[in-house]
Amino acid sequence: MTASPVFKRPLIIFASALLLATLIVPAFGGASSHREAPLIADDPQADGTDFYMFRSPDAPDTVTFVYNTWPIETPEGGPNFFKFGDDIAYRIVIDDNGDNIDDTWFELRFRSEYRTKNTFLYNTGAVTSLDDPDLNFRQFYSVTRMRSNGSSTLLVDNAPVPPVNIGPKSTPNYEALAASAVRNLAGGGKVFAGQRDDPFFVDLGATFDLLTIRPGAPGNKGGGIDSLAGYNVQSIVLQVPIASVTNNGIAPAFANSEFGVIAGRALSLRQSTRVYNTNGTQSASGPWVQVSRLGMPLVNEVVIPLALKDAFNALHPRDDGAALPVVLDPEAARLLKALYGLDVPPAPRNDLVAIFLTGIAGLNKPPFVLPSEKMRLNLFTPATAIGAGNRMGLLGGESGGYPNGRRLIDDVVDITLQAAAGGTPFTPAQNKAPNNQLGDGVNANEKPFLAVFPYVASPHQGFDHTHHRTEPATP
Repeated sequence: MTASPVFKRPLIIFASALLLATLIVPAFGGASSHREAPLIADDPQADGTDFYMFRSPDAPDTVTFVYNTWPIETPEGGPNFFKFGDDIAYRIVIDDNGDNIDDTWFELRFRSEYRTKNTFLYNTGAVTSLDDPDLNFRQFYSVTRMRSNGSSTLLVDNAPVPPVNIGPKSTPNYEALAASAVRNLAGGGKVFAGQRDDPFFVDLGATFDLLTIRPGAPGNKGGGIDSLAGYNVQSIVLQVPIASVTNNGIAPAFANSEFGVIAGRALSLRQSTRVYNTNGTQSASGPWVQVSRLGMPLVNEVVIPLALKDAFNALHPRDDGAALPVVLDPEAARLLKALYGLDVPPAPRNDLVAIFLTGIAGLNKPPFVLPSEKMRLNLFTPATAIGAGNRMGLLGGESGGYPNGRRLIDDVVDITLQAAAGGTPFTPAQNKAPNNQLGDGVNANEKPFLAVFPYVASPHQGFDHTHHRTEPATP
């Protein structure tokens, strides 16, 4: 969706001011859920950055979940490159009927090892395979499916994590190396865990430089610069048969199937006690506690006030009613009206309750839903081919896009800005300019996504890379 020239500069001001005024955590330095709360900002291994959930484009009988962690990884991060936490339980959790009870969850646990500690090197030569003896540091993981009835099934064990993309001498054929780390799951589906390009796109540099405006120009169509271009994340990409996550065990046959909508979220958990030992080691004990949660993007950043951010990361969705007042009367919408005189819908904002807490009627709202902050997807929604689709998702006329699930291409910053301003078809101010033209000027990821699993683009190389590219990979 392109703004008319007369609105180009004011629109970027509006978007920048909204983000500056609402993302008030001092440590904030990323995007969708990058360092969104004070406590988790100090624990990047457990910090979930983004959660995606979509029908798989090349395997439409499956659904794919992407859980990204560790924000803003610079590729040249040696000698101790980025990795998953061995003392963290990473979970993807599904509610299959809208009752706020966790029905199915997939848990990934990691372990690390060194071939030798008599060197400072991550690798001692060119790495051409996952079991190459020159790869000094290695990480492995298991995937376990658990159900609310107490059953537990190991889907894969000792699956390898590929090394990071070090450089042309160390990882000369990185794409093939990473592809060899994809593993099949017992009962169907696939999994990949490893470093990837951060697929989120947003202009934070202009936002925090006194609302600097980047005018559009040929080759830089939106005017904005992707602040996360050139940075990586740790990605967990899980693909499972649709029938394995529905309440009745079958794929929905029509759009309003009783159990056709699932609600998902991603979690990081740590044991409650961590001990720093005098010999330089650490140990953990006690019950597992939730330290990071992700459902809909930007909720903890834009909707939840600073005083509640840490508590929200630990909250179970059944208790999300505590956040209802800030959804019904969001600070972001009030700021748009107070600072810039935009005509935004008055409170109570029931349109935002539908988007963030219940699902939209006729699209992705379960028949007997209890409100909670989760990502909801109607599994009857057709899959979108990689390279196709409208970045504005539902606002761009596609039922398969955000907020009905979330695809890698979905521009959730622009969609959320327009939703907060009431520039959506679900409010009295529908299609009212400039509310429905708000945006940050970054319309696509700087790297194209893969056409096949695991879809997320290959990570940037440590030896040779560029941050803040201004030319997006797609319009």
